[in-house]
Amino acid sequence: MKIVQITPGAGGDFYCDNCLRDGDLVSELRRRGHDTLMVPLYLPMAAEGTDPSQGVPVFFGGITVYLQQKSALFRRTPRWVDRLFDSPRLLRWVARRAAMTKAADLGEPTLSMLRGEEGRQVKELDRLVEWLRAEGRPDVVCLSNALLAGLVRRLKAELGVPVVCFLQDEDSFLDALPDPHRTAAWKTAAGRAAEVDAFVAVSHHYRRVMVARMALDPHRVHVVHLGMDTAGYEPAAATPGPTVGCLGQRSRARGLDVLVEAFLALRAGGRWPALRLRVAGGQTPADQVFVAAVHERLAASGAEDAAEFLPALDRAGRREFLRSLSVLAAPARQAEAFGVFILEALATGVPVILSKVGAYPELLEATGGGRLVEPDDAAGLAAAIEDLLAHPDEARALGARGRRAVLDRFHVRHMADGIMEIFEKVVAGQ
Repeated sequence: MKIVQITPGAGGDFYCDNCLRDGDLVSELRRRGHDTLMVPLYLPMAAEGTDPSQGVPVFFGGITVYLQQKSALFRRTPRWVDRLFDSPRLLRWVARRAAMTKAADLGEPTLSMLRGEEGRQVKELDRLVEWLRAEGRPDVVCLSNALLAGLVRRLKAELGVPVVCFLQDEDSFLDALPDPHRTAAWKTAAGRAAEVDAFVAVSHHYRRVMVARMALDPHRVHVVHLGMDTAGYEPAAATPGPTVGCLGQRSRARGLDVLVEAFLALRAGGRWPALRLRVAGGQTPADQVFVAAVHERLAASGAEDAAEFLPALDRAGRREFLRSLSVLAAPARQAEAFGVFILEALATGVPVILSKVGAYPELLEATGGGRLVEPDDAAGLAAAIEDLLAHPDEARALGARGRRAVLDRFHVRHMADGIMEIFEKVVAGQ
């Protein structure tokens, strides 16, 4: 089967579930012999070893989208001018210094993109369709999220192919838009959704959320849990010293401050004076003030030397990082549709402590690899961490149980099986 996967890039600045999902899926489909093309939008893909989109140009470059939104002049410029702004090196540089993924600043371009051929980036849409036509008609096009629903009408009209769309965390982005763009974007996304042949929600939790919020036909919304390529994910050869860590964007939504308070309470309690904190993940410009306050809190408590902050890591770096942890904590305040980092921790045999938000309870029930705590409860999180540190045999058993579940049920091959079943049905017109 000839498949096109269209995925917004993250520019390599922070942990991106959608990028990991789509990259692993494309690689697995290629291993199965499917002619699968990965097309990046806005920014280049994050560095994860071999780039599945290598050799494919970035479409709807983030700078170009912004300029076309702001000025009619750039909606008429020749391609050689646009190509200057679509340089992957320039896009990565700008992404590190500007809030190109901050929803609060993206109301107008988000709404314009959802309007597709009626939006201000129609020149970019024409370019994408032209390029896909030259590459040969695919059997199916898969969109990384519903924020790309504005592409569907033109793709179907020009290529004559069905379109499948993942559903993952669109709600948090759209809800962060300022009104009136937030209300208009939800309404436009719901209207464009009628043109999508099938949706794939990454959890039962998120299926319920989006069926309700976008008034989707439940029969067109399927659930396929995410899977990961587990190659190289092995438990540590030796038990690490007491270390708690988190993996992902450093932000208030992810509860980094809650983890820091739990960490400080455990060190101050006297039983765990050698406890260390390790944090891996990037931050957006919008997170800088929050992260600075976290560092100030650690310094004021005299624990700054016991905390280590690492940048966004590639896959090899994450494997090494996870093997250094006794437990991984995710005290998120904001609900997530899934959480690939949870699978990565469990695949390494590291037990997890998760907030009771979003899909986290669903994943913990399916894997049995950890504990649940209430969100925004540093004392409860500290108690859960201490319980696992004080009972290492139980912690190892939880990690081993979670690892077995990931290998048996959450491998990328299981995700690919579910996705291919949906592709085959929409291609057959079912």
